[in-house]
Amino acid sequence: MPLEKYSLGIGDRFGYEGPAQLRALKIAGEQGLRITPVWNKSHREHVIIGTTAADTRRRADEAVRACAWEGSYFVDADHIGLATVDRFMDACDFFTIDVADEIGREARPESVSTFKKAAARYLGPLHLPRVEAPLELTSAAITSVARRYLGAVDEAARVYRRIEERKGAGRFIAEISLDEAAVPQTAPDLFFILAALSFRNVAVRTIAPRFLGGFLKGIDYEGDSARYAREFEIALAVVKMAALTLDLPKDLKLSVHSGSDKFSLYPLMRRALAKADAGLHLKTAGTTWLEEVIGLAASGGEGLDWAKEVYAGALARVEELVRPYLAVVGIDRSRLPSADEVKGWSAQDFVETLRHDPSNPRFNPHVRQLVHIGYRIAAEMGSRFTDLLESHRDVIEPFVTDNLLRRHIAPLFLGA
Repeated sequence: MPLEKYSLGIGDRFGYEGPAQLRALKIAGEQGLRITPVWNKSHREHVIIGTTAADTRRRADEAVRACAWEGSYFVDADHIGLATVDRFMDACDFFTIDVADEIGREARPESVSTFKKAAARYLGPLHLPRVEAPLELTSAAITSVARRYLGAVDEAARVYRRIEERKGAGRFIAEISLDEAAVPQTAPDLFFILAALSFRNVAVRTIAPRFLGGFLKGIDYEGDSARYAREFEIALAVVKMAALTLDLPKDLKLSVHSGSDKFSLYPLMRRALAKADAGLHLKTAGTTWLEEVIGLAASGGEGLDWAKEVYAGALARVEELVRPYLAVVGIDRSRLPSADEVKGWSAQDFVETLRHDPSNPRFNPHVRQLVHIGYRIAAEMGSRFTDLLESHRDVIEPFVTDNLLRRHIAPLFLGA
């Protein structure tokens, strides 16, 4: 199944924003940029909201028809494992196999032995395309990957075989996700992980490693951006070399995940992509829910009242909401305003506090993170919330389109 050089994880928690997102991609297309949309939604999100993968497929198909989208598109079973993959088989054609929790799990001795023998052929300097210094691949790196990552690779292979049995070879896109690991992968780690996948005949098309620094929900990158730029450039080269030297699909590309708004990194990533002439898969869907909250708050009246209620509910249940996201949130609870204070805010106050604009003195990244993970509160409101989404399309959709186009697509792919 062909996947464009650039692909974008879109969609949203509640399934309403597909047309607004496709409009952003069509505007980019008018400037010569082809991007494949991939609707992604995880098992956890489906459980919280009460939807299924079939609902995501239906919403995607409806958006494609409504916008007369003529390119390819996919529906992603996001962050699945062996226990959840069967629920996505019929509706999905893109599978993000998440093995971060399997990292460190001991592989079978025969698996380790086979991997070490097969990987030994790559020992020595690996000359990466458009990278000055060669990558040294050592026996110590092979041993490290065998100890730390081989169990995760074996699990990825089991999930991949299950999908292949049901969907058929070549009839789906497979992504391997390591981005929620506790420790970043080194460049040799990434190469040998890809080698291990190739030895197990896993036709991975995109891989999402864990990079150094903080990718927290809904806010910008926290860390050394110059170091990230170097890591990203080398990772692009490693993936390209893996596609050339290993038995892997030739269109294999890097994937960048997480609910983080990586605005400060986009110019750096753009330069690296241009230098390497490389493709990329980027996931952005999680922050679309925040644009819905911003749109409803901006509308005033019942929309603003609803947004304040969501904040109050999230604040009261902050420990519960944070628990599933401990690795990807950094909320300082002392920086969260009280529900009574928020109750007195104007529409402008609420929007400026929530919108990701660090130049605005009202912007509060802790409020933004809390609201980001607080979609459960809206889900529990049922039709009261979805009725608001339907009745305020004229306000919400411009926020969604502008956010995706101006703040993600343009700086990363168009250089604007």
